[in-house]
Amino acid sequence: MRIGKIGVIGAGAMGSGIAALAASAGFPVVLLDVPGEPDKNAPARNGIQRALKSRPPQFMTPDRAALITVGNTADDLMLLADCDWIIEAIIEQPVPKRQLFEQLERVISPTAIVSTNTSAIPIRTLVESRTEPFRRRFLGTHFFNPPRYLHLLEVIPTERTAPEVVAAVRAFGERLLGKGIVVARDVPGFIANRLGIHGFLRAIRYMQELDLTIDEVDALTGPLIGRAKSATFRTGDISGIDVLAHVATGLSATTGEDFVLPDWVRNLVAEKRLGEKTGAGFYKKVGKEILTLDWKTGEYAPAAKPALTDLEFIQRLPLNDRLHALTTAGGRHAEFLRKLLLSESHYTLTKTPEIASDIVSVDRAMEWGFAWEAGPFKQMDALGLEFLRGGFLTLGLGEPPLLRTAQESFYRRPGNGERYLTFAGQYSPVDELAGHLSLDALRLRNRVMEQSPDAALYDVGEGVLLLEFRSKMNSLGEGVMQMLHAALDRADRGRHTGLIIGNDDPRTFTAGADLPFVLRQAAAGDWNALEAGVESFQRLVTSLRKQPFPVVVAPFGLTLGGGAEMTLHASRVQAHAELYVGLVEVGVGLIPAGGGTKELLFRFSEEIAAYDEADPFEAVKRAFKTIAMATTSTSALDARKLGFLRDGDRISMNRDHLLGDAKARVLELARDYVAPPPRRIRALGREAIGNLAYAIWAMHEGGQASDHDVRIGHALARVLAGGDGPPREVSEQDVLDLEREAFLSLLGTKETQQRIEYMLKTGKPLRN
Repeated sequence: MRIGKIGVIGAGAMGSGIAALAASAGFPVVLLDVPGEPDKNAPARNGIQRALKSRPPQFMTPDRAALITVGNTADDLMLLADCDWIIEAIIEQPVPKRQLFEQLERVISPTAIVSTNTSAIPIRTLVESRTEPFRRRFLGTHFFNPPRYLHLLEVIPTERTAPEVVAAVRAFGERLLGKGIVVARDVPGFIANRLGIHGFLRAIRYMQELDLTIDEVDALTGPLIGRAKSATFRTGDISGIDVLAHVATGLSATTGEDFVLPDWVRNLVAEKRLGEKTGAGFYKKVGKEILTLDWKTGEYAPAAKPALTDLEFIQRLPLNDRLHALTTAGGRHAEFLRKLLLSESHYTLTKTPEIASDIVSVDRAMEWGFAWEAGPFKQMDALGLEFLRGGFLTLGLGEPPLLRTAQESFYRRPGNGERYLTFAGQYSPVDELAGHLSLDALRLRNRVMEQSPDAALYDVGEGVLLLEFRSKMNSLGEGVMQMLHAALDRADRGRHTGLIIGNDDPRTFTAGADLPFVLRQAAAGDWNALEAGVESFQRLVTSLRKQPFPVVVAPFGLTLGGGAEMTLHASRVQAHAELYVGLVEVGVGLIPAGGGTKELLFRFSEEIAAYDEADPFEAVKRAFKTIAMATTSTSALDARKLGFLRDGDRISMNRDHLLGDAKARVLELARDYVAPPPRRIRALGREAIGNLAYAIWAMHEGGQASDHDVRIGHALARVLAGGDGPPREVSEQDVLDLEREAFLSLLGTKETQQRIEYMLKTGKPLRN
C-alpha cells in the first residue's frame, strides 16, 4: 500500500501540526475543518496560519504550507477522494467522530486508510457500525503534540485492522514522517498517556503530602532524573491543563482507577488558566518575568530556583548512578523522588502486560513521547530490583507478577546484543530498529577500532568507518581533531570504502570549537601555537572533500561553528531534518576560520556565476549577511535555502535512520568517487570592502552594531573581498590565509576575549 497524499480533518493544534509535518515532508495535504462564517474555509486556513506563526514553528520551512489545500467538512469532503491516508483529529467526543466516519465511507477511495488521533476513546468503538472493508482499513494513530518535535507515534490497530494497513502506516510514519513507532493495545490512554498522566497525578499528590512547591517539583522531575527540561508542570502548561483534565477524566471513567485531579487544578480549568495558550497556568509570564503558581493560594509569585543542597552530590553523576544514589539519599527532596519513582514503577509493572506487547515498547513510548532519557524499565534497572521490592513493601504495595518474573534486571547486555525480559520470563533480543545504526550496539560487539575520552572510531561494516565525537557538547578540541586525522589516515591506508562523521548524541552534533582551550592560549599569549592550531584545523577540515574516498557528514540538532564548517566541506551531507546549523563565531567576537568564510564565498560565487547578468557582489553580500548575522537554520530544509546544504546533500526525516542512511550514502558514492578539483574565483577587492563598509557604518549609526562589531565586520569584509587590493583571481588557500589572519587579529583584542569568557560563563552573547 503506497501513501502519497494525506487528508487531515480538524485544524486545531494537533490537526494543523500533523498537516504541517506531512507538508514539511513533501506530501500534498488536504486540511478540512467545520465551516466558518462568513468564510467557510477560515477555520482550516487559520489553522495553517497558527502553525506558521507558532514558536517553535510547526513547518520546517514556510513555503511548504503551499502543499496544503484547505476546505470545510460541509462542502469539501470530496477533496479527500484521492487521499491515501485520512487522519481524523476533531473534538474528543465519540458521536461526532462516528458521524464523520459515516460520511467518509461514502466519499473516500476503497483503498484509503482512515485513522483517528484520539488519545482516550477506545478505537474499536468508533467504527462498530461501519462496513467490514472500512473497519479493516481503520486504526488509531496517536501523534504527540507538537507533532514535528515529539518523536512518538502510537499505532493502535483493532482486532479487525488488516495487517497490511498497520505495516503501511508504520513504514510511512517511520521513514517519511520521521516518527518512532510503538504499537499499543486498544486500551484507555494507550501506553504513554496512561503512564504519563498517572505519573503527573502522583507528582502532584506527593508534592502536597511533602509540602513542596511547583518550582521544587519541576527542578526535581526534569534532567536530574533524566527527563525533559519542561519536567512536570511546565509540560502541563505546554500540553494545556484543560487537555490534561479531559484525559484524566476520561481515564477515570474508562478504567475505574483514581485519576482525579485536585480541586486547585480543576479551578485553573474553570478560570481558563489553561497554560501556555492562555498565558497563565502553573506558570505565568508577565513581560520577561516568569511567575509560579502557589498551589495553596492560587496566586502567582516570582519563580525561584530551588536550592537542592541535599542532592548536590548526585547532580554530576551519570543518570544510572544518579538514580541509584537516590535510593539512599536523605532529605525531603530525595524522599519525594523515591516515592514518585516507586509509585510510577509499581503502576508500570502492573499495567504493562495490559497496555503493551513488551517492556521495550513501554520504554520507547516514554522516551519518544515524553523525552525521557531512559524509559521506566531502564530506570528500574538503575534503581535496583531489590530496592523496588523493599520500597513497595514500605508503601504497602504488593509485588507485581512482572517483578516476580524478573531475576536481577529487566535488560541484559551480553556481548551479542541487548536482551529484554518477556512476559513469559525469558530474555529475548531487542529488535533493532530498521535502518538504525546503533553505536551502543557496535560497542557491545567490539567494533571500536580506536577511542579516547574525546572521540572514537568504529568499523560499521562493508569497509565503512565512523568517527564519533565524545567531548562535552561534542566540542572540536585537540582530542577530536587527532582522532579525525587518525580516521582519515586509517581510511586511506586501509583502502576503506569511506568515512562517516556522526554520533548518537540526542541534541548536539557539535557546538564548535573548544573555546576554553582557545581562551587559555590567547591569555597566555601563545600566538605561534594558536596560529599553528588554526592552520592545522583549516587543513584538516578542508581536506574532507579532497580525500580519495567519500566523507559523509551526518549533522543534526545544534551544528555550530566548526561543525558547520565540517558540514560545508563534506563530500556529501546526510542531515537530519531537525538541523540547526550556523556559522556563529561573531557571537564570540570572531569570524569562521576553519574554511567556513571561504566556503560560503566560493559556493555563492559559483552559484551566481551561472547567470551572465548577475552582479558578483551579490555573492559577497549574501555570505557577509549569513556570517555577520550568525544565521542559523531552523531545519535542514532551511539549511538548504541558506546554502549550508547543496542539491546533492540528502535529508533523513527520522533521527534513528540518520547514521544508517549516511552509511548507505558512503557505499553509493564509493563506486565511482572522484574528489573535486581545486577551485578559483574572481575576488572583488577594495570595491567590495567599500560597499560592505557602508552597510557596517549604517548599522553602527542605527545602534545595531557596537564599535567592536564594526571591527569584526571590517575583518570579515576584507576576507570576503579577497583582500583590499584590486579585483583578482584567488585560490581557496588565498582566502584561507586571510581567514586565519583575521581570526587571530580579532582573538588578540580584549573585547573578543571578554565575549568568549562571557559566553562560557552564561551561554549568552555579550554586546561590548
